[in-house]
Formats: sequence, C-alpha cells, structure tokens
Amino acid sequence: MYQPNPEVEKREIIKRYRNLYKVWKPRKPEDRNNVRKAFKMALEAHKDMRRKSGEPFIYHPISVATIAAGDIGLGATSIVCALLHDVVEDTEYTIEDIRGLFGDKVAAIIDGLTKIKGLFNQHTSAVHAENYKKILLTLSDDVRVILIKLADRLHNMRTLDALSREKQLKISSETVYLYAPLAHRLGLHAIKSELEDLALKYTEPGVFETISRKLKETAEERGRFVTKFMLPIKKSLREKDFIFHIQAREKSIAAIWHKMQKKEVPFEEIYDIFAIRIVIDSPIDTEKADCWRVYSCITEIYRPNMERLRDWISIPKSNGYEALHTTVMSRTGEWVEIQIRSSRMNEIAERGYAAHWKYKESLNMNSRLDNWLDRIKEMIESPEADALSFIDDVKGYFFLDEISVFTPQGELRTLPAGSTVLDFAYAIHSELGNTCIGAKVDKKLVPLPQILKNGQQVELITSQRQTPKEEWLGYVVTTRAKSSIKLTLRAEKKKFSKTGKEKLSNWFQQLGVPFTNENIRNFLSTLNFSSLVDLFYAAAKDKIGIKDVKLFAASGFRSGWLNYISRKTIKTKEENPENKNHSPYFRNESIDTVTDNDDITDGYEVACCCNPIPGDDVIGLIASDATPVQIHRSKCLRAQELITSFGNRLVRVYWAEQESVSFQAEIKITGIDKKGLINEITRIISNELDLNIKSLKIEEVNGLTHGSITLYVSHISNLKDVVNNLNMIEGITHVSRVD
Repeated sequence: MYQPNPEVEKREIIKRYRNLYKVWKPRKPEDRNNVRKAFKMALEAHKDMRRKSGEPFIYHPISVATIAAGDIGLGATSIVCALLHDVVEDTEYTIEDIRGLFGDKVAAIIDGLTKIKGLFNQHTSAVHAENYKKILLTLSDDVRVILIKLADRLHNMRTLDALSREKQLKISSETVYLYAPLAHRLGLHAIKSELEDLALKYTEPGVFETISRKLKETAEERGRFVTKFMLPIKKSLREKDFIFHIQAREKSIAAIWHKMQKKEVPFEEIYDIFAIRIVIDSPIDTEKADCWRVYSCITEIYRPNMERLRDWISIPKSNGYEALHTTVMSRTGEWVEIQIRSSRMNEIAERGYAAHWKYKESLNMNSRLDNWLDRIKEMIESPEADALSFIDDVKGYFFLDEISVFTPQGELRTLPAGSTVLDFAYAIHSELGNTCIGAKVDKKLVPLPQILKNGQQVELITSQRQTPKEEWLGYVVTTRAKSSIKLTLRAEKKKFSKTGKEKLSNWFQQLGVPFTNENIRNFLSTLNFSSLVDLFYAAAKDKIGIKDVKLFAASGFRSGWLNYISRKTIKTKEENPENKNHSPYFRNESIDTVTDNDDITDGYEVACCCNPIPGDDVIGLIASDATPVQIHRSKCLRAQELITSFGNRLVRVYWAEQESVSFQAEIKITGIDKKGLINEITRIISNELDLNIKSLKIEEVNGLTHGSITLYVSHISNLKDVVNNLNMIEGITHVSRVD
C-alpha cells in the first residue's frame, strides 16, 4: 500500500516535471513560461487531491503532458492543456479563468476535454453512444482534444492497478473497443499497441503473463538471430553510402495473442514475432527512390516472398502511414519481415497525425488522413438514428485494411478492404448507389455483391427502376452505404407502421396480452428486432404472426425466453451470504449475482456468442431494465462492446458450487485421416470421460480430417480433459475449443 511522504513526493514531482522538459525540448521562452505557469496552476489546484492509488494527483497531469510531448510530439499549447485538463472539472477554476491566463485556444481545448470527461459519467447506453459521436466531432474542430484524451487514457491504463476488478474490466473494454481503434486511425501505432497490451493485461491476465514470460525467455535467442541476419544487409547499405539505423521491433503482446487465436497455433508457431525496421536519412525529394534502392540491396541477399510485398510508399494508408514492407527467407529457413522507411515516414508512423501536420505544408498536400477526417464528420452528421449501430460501424471502419480502385476517368477512390461494387457506388453518390444494378470491373460485367480488388477500374451501371432492398445490407461494408440503404428502407417501412401496429394490437388482444409499451419492448427484444418500425413492418408483411405472440404469452411476457435459464438453477445472494463480497470470478457450478442494483430482472441468459461454461471467467451485463442478466465470458469481444455501451450496468457474477447443470461446448478437430478414428474419438469422450455427445460432424478431404463435436459438460475441466485426451490420439494434430 502506498505510504505518503511529503519530501519524497516533492522530489518526485520535480523529477517528473524535469522529465517533461527533457522530452519536449522547448525553443521559445514564451512557451517555457506558459508551461511553467500552467504547471504551477495545476500544482496549486490539485495540492490536496490524491489518486485512488494514494499518490498525489499532480502526477497524472504531468504524465499526460509528458506522453503528449514525447509520444505524440505535440507542442506548447497542447502541453499547457494536458497539465490543466482536469483543473476545471475537479477544482474551483473555470474556463474563463483559463481564458484570461492562457487565451482562447487553450480555453477551447480544455473545454472540449472537460466535456468529454463529463460525457463518460452518464448512465444510459443511448447517451453513451451519442457521446462517442460528440467525441469524434471534436476531430473536425481541434484534433488536439482527441490526442490529449488519448494521452490521458494511456496514463490511466498504466495506473489501473489501484481500481476494482469491475472498473478494470469496464475501462479496459472501453479502451480496446473505442480508444485503441481511434489511436490506430490517427496513426499512433505505439500508443495503439500499448493500449491493447494494457487492456489484455486486465481482461486476460493469464494470457498476458504467459506471452510476456515467453518473450523474455526467447529474447536472447532472437537478438543473436537478428545480429547475424543483419550483418550482410548492413555491409551492403554502407557500400551504397546510406545513412541508416536498424531496429528489431517485437510485435505487441496483444497482436501475438490475436494471431495465435486466428491461426489456432501456440506461441512457438508464430514466426513473425518481430520485424526489422530500416530507417534511412534521405531528403524528401529522393526518399521514395532511396527506399526502393534499399529494397534492392536486401533482395540481392535474401529471397523475397512476393505475395507479402506491401507498397505503402506509392499510396500511403489513410492514417498517413508510409513504408515499404517485404518478407524474406533467412539462411536458417525462417521468414523475416523487413520494414523500410525514411526518417520522415518513421516519425509519421510513430507520432501519427501530429507529425503529418508538421510536414503537410512543406509537401503541399491534402493527405488521405485529412480526407478521412472529412468522412468521419460526414458519418457523424448522418441522419441515421441508431447511435449504437454508429459505434459499431465507425469502430469497425477504424481497423479495416484498405484498397484503392479507379473510376472510368482514372480518379482514385479509397475503400475499406472487402468493399463491393455497391460500396463503390455509394462512395461516389447515394443516388448512384440507390439505382445501381451492376458494374463493369476491368471491362468485365459483375453483380452488385462483387468484392473489389486493389487497382481495379470500376464503371457503374444504373437503372431508374432500381430501388434498395433489405439484402443489400449484406452486400456492403462501408458505413456510408449502410446508412444510405437503411434510411431508404426505413422510409419505405414507415409506410406500413400503422397497418402493422393494428395487426399486432389485435393479436395481443385475442390472447389477453396487454398492449403496453413494456410488453411491446419485451416482445421486440425477444424477436431480436432493432426498432418498432422493423417490428410493425414484419407484422404488416406477415413475417411474424399470432403464433409468435402465443409463445410470448406463454413465457409470462418475459423477454429473452428463447435462451432463458430456469430460475431454480440459480442460487440467490441470501442463500450464499458467506460469498457476498467474494470475487465475481469463481470457478464453480451455477450462476449468481452479487449486486445492489434494484433494476435487475428475475432471469439470466447464457450468451450464445461466447457460450460460457462453469469455470470460465464471466461477467454479467444488463442491457436494459426489461431484459435478463446476460452472462458472457470476460474475454468475449461482444461483451467488450456491451461493457462500452452499458458499463454502468456491469454486474458481478460467479459460478456457485453445488448445482450440477450441463452446458453445451463445441470443439474443433484437425488431423490426418485413418481407419477407426471416429470410433477412437467417441470411445474416449463417452467411455473414458463419461460425457454426452450432442452432435458430431467429421469429414475427410484429401487425406485430412476436419471435424466439430458438440458436448454437454458441467465444468471447464471437462473440456480441458477432452482436448488433452484427443490430442494424444495418433494422427490428430490439433484440438481446440470453438469460441
């Protein structure tokens, strides 16, 4: 536990303040004076305040300012704002006080930061989603507000240990779902990677610790490999008179974990744990040609994998990233990724938008990053009403890779990877999208769902008789296309609202179900409709009928009855008083809540997206007052989205010890086909482990076996036993749980 010591704390404050100057290196006396004045003001304002850890609060604004200066490369105005970002919110100082001392610009930025902090104290999901819109809107006003907010979030993540487990989960999920993608899109790769690593540390502590330990254990071996691998490259570059420096950068822990999950392989089978970065000192007018000369030097020594060549020099990414990536085969038979950049490109890669702005005028360009900011503003100002869908769309758009395609006139258009002909049509104009019936891609006729590839030329074909259809939403990936289609469909559906509402009211009355707002909301939730317009439209078009209302009436007008777990399997808090204040992540056998929230409904749903079973780390979420508590695995991606939207409704849950309830779990098997394999698998599961198989599907393709098995288990240990035992069968190469 932290023990306050005024003398030690005073020395630490001075040390941190000097470190700020060390990373900032001010040039103008007036800037130095403003920062000093801001520091003194913050020191005085926060003198009696402490953080949850017990440390003086002033540590935080100094650290945020240091991140803003050192990691992002912001200037004096931003450093002043970082030092003062909590002053108006937490003390008696006002925006007008700030304006009088530091001017309008500083006051405006701090006002933006104060409003953002206030937004995250709201308590409903709709407000929270709208707040995210407001946060993004500041991008078009002054991007420094967001950059300082990212610095603030990074320091909060670095000091998360002092908070409760629930708060750690909420803040980590919010960080990985919203802030890391925002850092990525603004080109702050280092900050994005650290945010993801820190989030993983709290959402998956076991995974984080294991990968960290293995990276340390293999560090020396990697160092020897890199030294030997780079010797001939260094020699060649010196002979060509390049001025350069070389870094061997490890993948972030989160990136390694994501790759392990995606490829379903252990740490030892991830070959690109590190990448070698070559940064050359080269004038702006020759840097592109020089990067290709370095590439030539490398490929004269090592054989490249041409499928892994990435040219982001000719067409930079929309977040400003420029580099040449190649993967070559080492002389020991290992693939090695090499990144080639100029010093300017490297600074933009590390510091993102701030560095881009620094070079913008000298290069006289309006970059794709500026165009992206314009598109974000357009998305925010869209009349699309569903705020939660907006978060999903924008967040997904942040992380998508990109392709570049051409119009018939040769104009370059950038789209997310996976975009279709229909996405392209809506990217040009909504009316073109609404009337599009197909396209000619490289002179070849293709349909609307055709996925476009990098470098293709697209000529649209339209018809005035064409109108958007429901299935079009499955043809597109861009937010602009989705919003345009939804708006058109919604306008069409609204024409049927009155008819649908009357039919639904008649069905409710026939079955004696009160046609109240609460029952309508529960019915809407049960059938998974996103809005009343969709529900009434489905009724008008007979896509739902009186039989659906009958099932709803039989459930006692309760939402979520499709996945409802009987209350008798659930022990109450009063029945387990000794566990009242215990950790919410017990590894036992039935679900319970430990909360004082009076809004909790009498019911629970086990989420089908992650299918938790006893022994999994779990969390409970209440999406609305009318829905049961949803039980998710703590690492579930959908849970992270819900925590972000409904963080104030996070419920502590645990598995109790006495109930024996069976849960479904699925495993995936791959291996080499052999006679009697299915018999051996079923013998182990049914006879040796005494578990019941619900379904088994195994097929052989070209001598390889692929299969999936759904089992009934009562605890995670049952599943681990299955995986371990099946892995021992001769010919089976991989067995894993399906998440």
